[in-house]
Amino acid sequence: MRTVCLLYILVYGTWAAASPSQPNILLIVADDLGYGDLGVYGGDIRTPNIDAIAQQGVLFTQFHTAPLCAPTRAMLLSGNNNHVAGMGQQKGRTDNRPIANLPGYEGHLSDRIAPLPRLLRAAGYHTYTVGKWHLGTALEHSPWAVGFERSFNLLDGAGNHFNDVGFFEGGSTYRESEAEVGWPEGAYSTELYTDKLIEFIDADREDDQPFFAFAAYTSPHWPLQVPDDYLDRYVGQYDQGYDQLRRDRFESLRHAGIIPADSELPPRNDDITPWDTLSPDEQNHESRKMELYAAMVENLDVHVGRLIDHLERRGLKDDTLIVFMSDNGAAGEDFYNDANFGFMDYVRTHYDNGRFEQLGTESSWLAYGAPWAEAGSAPFRLRKSFVSEGGIIASLIIAGKPVARSGSKSRAYLTVMDLAPTFLELAGADYPTDGSVEPMLGESMSALLAGQSDSVHDADYVTTLFHRGQAFLRQGRWKLTALERTFHEDHFALYDVVADPGEVHDLSAEAPKQREHMLELWRQQREELGITLPTDL
Repeated sequence: MRTVCLLYILVYGTWAAASPSQPNILLIVADDLGYGDLGVYGGDIRTPNIDAIAQQGVLFTQFHTAPLCAPTRAMLLSGNNNHVAGMGQQKGRTDNRPIANLPGYEGHLSDRIAPLPRLLRAAGYHTYTVGKWHLGTALEHSPWAVGFERSFNLLDGAGNHFNDVGFFEGGSTYRESEAEVGWPEGAYSTELYTDKLIEFIDADREDDQPFFAFAAYTSPHWPLQVPDDYLDRYVGQYDQGYDQLRRDRFESLRHAGIIPADSELPPRNDDITPWDTLSPDEQNHESRKMELYAAMVENLDVHVGRLIDHLERRGLKDDTLIVFMSDNGAAGEDFYNDANFGFMDYVRTHYDNGRFEQLGTESSWLAYGAPWAEAGSAPFRLRKSFVSEGGIIASLIIAGKPVARSGSKSRAYLTVMDLAPTFLELAGADYPTDGSVEPMLGESMSALLAGQSDSVHDADYVTTLFHRGQAFLRQGRWKLTALERTFHEDHFALYDVVADPGEVHDLSAEAPKQREHMLELWRQQREELGITLPTDL
């Protein structure tokens, strides 16, 4: 009944008049972008348009997300923990485990949070989204249902960038507002999403209301596919291999001032096959993966530039807060070659990676895999799906109204939960305080953006996350990290991630009192957030 009432209000209710001081908000999310990919982060990929955003605003070096796409999106749109928001476990179509039916594991935004787009729309904003949703496929869990006025979205976690074949039975599902729709023939994802968002923004420009536009791009998420004119833009650039690129990225990050000069590169992951043991054919195939990945990132940058240019031509840019981020660390999954994911048979039936000249086209399903992902996550440990820093530190750049700092870097500790309260404060939007939903755990960044503060959180602030058997708890410079897929408190390691961001030195034996304090915080957080462990089932 509550859902029906909310949908009625969403569709038929009246909305507050806009305030002249309300900024437009453009939120751009790249999918699985590596920490060191962007030029402004020291990367070797051509990203002039995204780099220009950083030159006009603030680049953040300590922005933390969830380790996977869907939990990050739930936290982003709620300002709350992934369990409170309903995404305690990222669901797939083959996921029938009992934990998915428990509170906190709904697989869509829960009724314990107030969705950001609904609150902004009530404050007088137009609300638009394009791209990846990944927070439920049913209409009642769709972008339209949680407050997006206009939307065009891939409902699943990934898909072909040229068609709707997808990577599981039935193919990919798309929805435009209330209706399920097909994929336009011949369209490429990043270009189509950009076209749609520009169309949405233009459709309402006559009423002078501010807008919240959420560009949830599916690039550079696998499969690695690009338009024909991008296929060969990086040929030969990565022939040195992923081991050398990892070292190069570490040095370039230091040179760019993204990481401290005394940072330590974590030990090489022994599970990664050394580059110099590969045959020439294997090296050629591997380097092709990174060439295509880099081309996808460059293509993404071009379309980000189209968005920014359009705002400028329409006289909207000066009144717009522009936020660019990645949703997690670099991705190491490879559905084409790993049967453990459960999709290999379908993918190999519908795609062919056998011909080298075909790689990167719509008929191939290539992923750049763990070796390149760990080069992309340097200088941190591991990659996407892990709660080590390599899985949860991502790029974040904010510019425009009302950012007072230009061309600066910030080492302030931030979480993805901080964006929703920031947007609400800048928009003058109200968050429910009547007990109908849980209070947000994120904190507004507005004072930092205005140059009035150098931090967002105090030293006692606690961040907690549990997902698929892994857990971390962060307070100040201290972090408990459990990376084992079968969780147990004995698996927790203790790191000083300010002094040791690569999580190289476990301090459990050296600081037992600190570890016990952190364990007690973990137990409290488990209770408060409703975290259910597999051993509790």
